Amino acid sequence: MKSWFKVAYQTVKVFVLFTGCTILFYYGIMWLNEEYQDYHRYDEPNGAAVKVVASANETDSTWFERLILFYLNGE
Repeated sequence: MKSWFKVAYQTVKVFVLFTGCTILFYYGIMWLNEEYQDYHRYDEPNGAAVKVVASANETDSTWFERLILFYLNGE
């Protein structure tokens, strides 16, 4: 009979620990969501930002040159 109480106590202990960790994780995710909700990723940068979309020596290359570049650099 004593071992049954021990198993029940261990089960309740694991359930409380799991529930507590789940609630802590949930509210942590909710806090992160509120923190970054108004973060505008696509705004224009401030200051002396440099555009990095186009390369300096933009040339039209053939598909074969692009394939060789892919194999050489792992692009």
